[in-house]
Amino acid sequence: MAGEYEVLSIDELHKVGDTGQMERYYRHRIKTKGGVRFTVDVDEATWTAKEIAPVLLARVQEADKIKALTG
Repeated sequence: MAGEYEVLSIDELHKVGDTGQMERYYRHRIKTKGGVRFTVDVDEATWTAKEIAPVLLARVQEADKIKALTG
């Protein structure tokens, strides 16, 4: 995983959910080794190193594949 991407920043955000309760989530700004920059929002329950690492890696790999297709 190391070297596949760089986490540029992580911001904590709050929003009102469907039930009217406040929900906390984290917005990760990512830069891939191919130069693609994008964001991934992760809810608080999923926000652990063990849970988030495969999610970020999958999104990074997909973003680089899309960039390769579009030039």
